[in-house]
Amino acid sequence: MRDAAKKTIVPMSQFLVNSVDEYNYNAMDVMTIALPNLQQIEIGYLGSGHKYIDGYDPDERMAAETINFFSHDIEIISNFKMLRSLVVHFAPLNGRYPCLFNFPLLNKLCITTNWKLKWDLEVLAGLPVLKELYLNDNKQLTGNINSLRVLRDTLAKVEIIDCMKVEGNFMDLADFPQLIELNLCHTAVTGDVREICAHDFPALKSLSLPKGVYGGDGQEFQSVSDAHDTISFLYSFRKQRPPLLKDWSGKLSVDSPDWYDADRRAVYNPAPMYVVFVEAGSRVGYRWETAHDVPMACEVNWLDPEPDRDSSDYEKYIEELQEINGQVDIYRGYHQPPTQVEYWTIHGMIEDY
Repeated sequence: MRDAAKKTIVPMSQFLVNSVDEYNYNAMDVMTIALPNLQQIEIGYLGSGHKYIDGYDPDERMAAETINFFSHDIEIISNFKMLRSLVVHFAPLNGRYPCLFNFPLLNKLCITTNWKLKWDLEVLAGLPVLKELYLNDNKQLTGNINSLRVLRDTLAKVEIIDCMKVEGNFMDLADFPQLIELNLCHTAVTGDVREICAHDFPALKSLSLPKGVYGGDGQEFQSVSDAHDTISFLYSFRKQRPPLLKDWSGKLSVDSPDWYDADRRAVYNPAPMYVVFVEAGSRVGYRWETAHDVPMACEVNWLDPEPDRDSSDYEKYIEELQEINGQVDIYRGYHQPPTQVEYWTIHGMIEDY
């Protein structure tokens, strides 16, 4: 009976290791023997005063600060050779752990908020059938995204966010036949969306790129007119590939002669220095607005003509247009950010100048 349990393929229910009590870490130790065919596991925070044994090349300061912590063996995870899904979130790891990247059947890898875990994208070669990759807020993650090319034929979803040591050109992934989602925001990845051809990213349905890419989310502009030129291209691109860059936004650079600090006390510049796409029905335009949760918006610069009154889309267009126009208040009549003097005038501050 014991041998039968060892051969059992455990369904994809999640086993969570987020404490050191008898039902978590200790249970994992037992399960490596009793159920080595476990398919899904999540490793998280173990609790105050506990950590996993330091890996290779640990952060020396962190190692010294946690020298008296109870240390636990992470390498027992390598016994789960049938693992299909591995999630590592806020786990007390310090250094390099090759054991995390040697699962021949793994389909999904999620590593989030692990600031002292050191690794490079090259180690993903140890996960030959990986389909989903989610990496978020990994300060010590390094590498070039062209390292993902070893997974060209399997990767379907790639999310690498807030990993500023990851670099490369996003176009290195353009010929991935299964890739449907790609998010590289807040990385050092570069490139140019103008290089995307009709045959590139053949299956892609969602694309988010960092500001270092021309056409990337959060792109900074040196002038208001520069923004118009980029938006005109992105508008044409969206017409050809409607699902992509749907949530794009940009902003005026602090180095721009058009930029000014409207209120040094504010966390965000309260002037409308951010630009986004706007849609009413099938009609697309863009507008400048503030960074508030409920932004103060300028007038829309429409890129499409108004739909025909007899079109099936017209009623929806009018309804959404009224909502958009209702969001314009103090910047009514302005289709781009006001100058600094105009801003002060609008806000009744000209006498303080």
